[in-house]
Amino acid sequence: MRKNRIYRIAAWVLFTTAICLPGALLAQQAAPAKSGTVPTQPMRLWYNKPASQWEETLPLGNGRLGMMPDGGIARESIVLNDITLWSGAPQDANNYEAYKKLPQIQQLLLEGKNDQAQALIDRDFICTGKGSGAEPFGCFQTLGKLDITYHYATQEPLTEARPYIRSLLLNNASATTTFKLDGVQYQREYFTSFSDDVGIVRITADKRKSINLSIGISREERGTVTTVGNTLEMYGQLENGTDGKGMEYLAVVGVRNKGGRLLTGSGQLVVDSADEVVIYFSNKTSFKDKAFRQQARTLLTKAMQGNYLDQRTRHGNQYRRLFGRTAIYLGPGDHDELPTDQRLEQFYNAAVPDNHLTVLFYQFSRYLSISSTRVGLLPPNLQGLWAHQIRTPWNGDYHLDVNVQMNHWGVEPGNLSELNLPLADLVGNLLPHGERTAKAYYNAEGWIAHVITNPWMFTEPGESASWGVSKSGSGWLCNNLWDHYVYSNDKNYLKKIYPVLKGSAQFYKAILIKEPKTGWLVTSPSSSPENSFFMPDGSGKHVSITMGATIDNQIIRELFTNVIHASKTLGIDASFRQQLEATLSQIPPAGVVAPDGRLMEWLENYQETDKEHRHISHLYGLYPANLITPSHTPELAEACRKSLNVRGDDGPSWAIAYKQLFWARLHDGNRAYKLFREIMKPTRKTDINYGAGGGVYPNLLSAGPPFQIDGNFGAGAGIAEMLLQSHEGFINLLPAIPDAWKPTGAVKGMKARGNITVSFAWKNGQVTRYQLTSPQTQTVQLKLNGKLITATTTK
Repeated sequence: MRKNRIYRIAAWVLFTTAICLPGALLAQQAAPAKSGTVPTQPMRLWYNKPASQWEETLPLGNGRLGMMPDGGIARESIVLNDITLWSGAPQDANNYEAYKKLPQIQQLLLEGKNDQAQALIDRDFICTGKGSGAEPFGCFQTLGKLDITYHYATQEPLTEARPYIRSLLLNNASATTTFKLDGVQYQREYFTSFSDDVGIVRITADKRKSINLSIGISREERGTVTTVGNTLEMYGQLENGTDGKGMEYLAVVGVRNKGGRLLTGSGQLVVDSADEVVIYFSNKTSFKDKAFRQQARTLLTKAMQGNYLDQRTRHGNQYRRLFGRTAIYLGPGDHDELPTDQRLEQFYNAAVPDNHLTVLFYQFSRYLSISSTRVGLLPPNLQGLWAHQIRTPWNGDYHLDVNVQMNHWGVEPGNLSELNLPLADLVGNLLPHGERTAKAYYNAEGWIAHVITNPWMFTEPGESASWGVSKSGSGWLCNNLWDHYVYSNDKNYLKKIYPVLKGSAQFYKAILIKEPKTGWLVTSPSSSPENSFFMPDGSGKHVSITMGATIDNQIIRELFTNVIHASKTLGIDASFRQQLEATLSQIPPAGVVAPDGRLMEWLENYQETDKEHRHISHLYGLYPANLITPSHTPELAEACRKSLNVRGDDGPSWAIAYKQLFWARLHDGNRAYKLFREIMKPTRKTDINYGAGGGVYPNLLSAGPPFQIDGNFGAGAGIAEMLLQSHEGFINLLPAIPDAWKPTGAVKGMKARGNITVSFAWKNGQVTRYQLTSPQTQTVQLKLNGKLITATTTK
């Protein structure tokens, strides 16, 4: 204990003198130093030319509104988004006769006629209607564009505008565009305000009367623009799949100019010979808001009456309350003199690692989380908050077989715990819909959600057995909800989510049947999400449907264990707890090792149709669950390792990120870092990709391709997992540190389970100082430089 006390005292000295982040410090990153000074590191993405495609534009968001400016010199396009703007509408696509086919499906599976069972599911056991292919399922949609045309009193070609710099500043959630043209310095500042809840663009010049521009707002469809006084209004109503009267929205644009004149007409606002122009943008949708029109106008009016500099300061301060909680430092050296796209080109093959770009990417992932969701609204979807299309890829929906979960894996360790709550709200709202689906298809109590959902609470199977009938989605969501509890220790939150956890456990318990070869209780029908295998009869047929896929077994084992723990903690439901305990003993183990040493993906050792398939669902027990660990289940951990080696290191970005997380859990830092480098391969491709070829766009958004934000969130969570783990019953510092990060580094303000804030520093891969704090003093197990010790947190 004396040794622990020395560590705590030393840690306190380090983290109060060396890596504390001043609240007013902009574009800086703290680092330890012998003198106690704070070496700085720019926290910015920057470019020396305007964006040539949307995947180069800079994402701004305040959790509800999004803007992506391209920084054009003569014409600028700012793509606009609202997290709540969805087509479609609530529907009931349940087939209420489906449960009558369940015994026949199960009998076919028992007889080994998986192909016939799958054909029957495709015919009688999927959703009714159009499924996810069109409304009323709907899709997340772009709101439109703010179009600005600039007029310059110059004979110089606009290509002579230099030096041109376009940047995104992560420390204050703002973007800038600056350039000099014909002796005049122009500057634009952009942010979506966390305090005023509007989008703001400020345009200045260092010579009076130099700003001349026209402003319009547009949308590809379902958008009518009118001029109301000195403002522009764009109103529209989206398709709902029935009468065309879906969600409504109102976008409002106003201008405040210093000097010059403001003119209106032809759906535009025109500013002539101004010294400064501030553009304000407001939007509201009818999603849970009948007064959306008035709300949009009120927000705009109030913002236009404010002082810009005050607004910018309040916005930055409110944003940094979240962003400033966590910092990491991976050693000296700085390559910020290069534009970000050029740094990215060099990163993959660099002889000396650009660790600052790794830090920048990690903080960018946290920035995206903060910017794309807000307590009380919707969680980030497949594109987070940012979309530039009416029909977003895969509807921009919530995929429940890894993607929406991955969107949230980094928020707890990244000290952004409250950003898990929008997902908890969405899942809570699924219950009544999921209960109807459970009855319709399985005649079961409890609730179920399959593979896809949306703000309209879709829980039905998808329209194809090959992907749509997987039933691991709802249990997987419960893992995310549980994570927030174990990180926060919030018993009031546990009380709130307990009905969700219990309802999911009730469903799985109700549908289990005995598999005759093993005697285990398993799900039937079952599938390993989106994957398939060859029929064992030699016919060459590809089939997805089986009994007791490994991920189902793992999710049920984890969920039952968590519900039992919650029941004991809350002192309720003793009878149901005992039922789960009895059933748990009959569930298959967390994994079964195949003859070739890999972890089996299905209950039977089927031959997979694609050994490098993008989904790796059978390793769920390794991550995000804690069922498989190197310390407690070394044989299963080794089987996971062999499975990953066969799966390979390429894929869509989200799949690469998932593998990075797996290797971090296996404590292989160099392999995890290799996967992170795969994520960082530069690309500009936007085609739909299901196989190898992921990467990252010039603006650091991850590419499937196309853009899917889960790769950003997953890789960010992977970096955190390489530095800190707490799922094995102890806090593990540097569990998977790669050689590239070993020389020196520090972490400030990451979170471990138990509501423990962790800060530490290292040299040559060995932790030299640490600090553990928590609201209540706790005694914990800490793995420090390979040794397990007892440590006490401080308040």
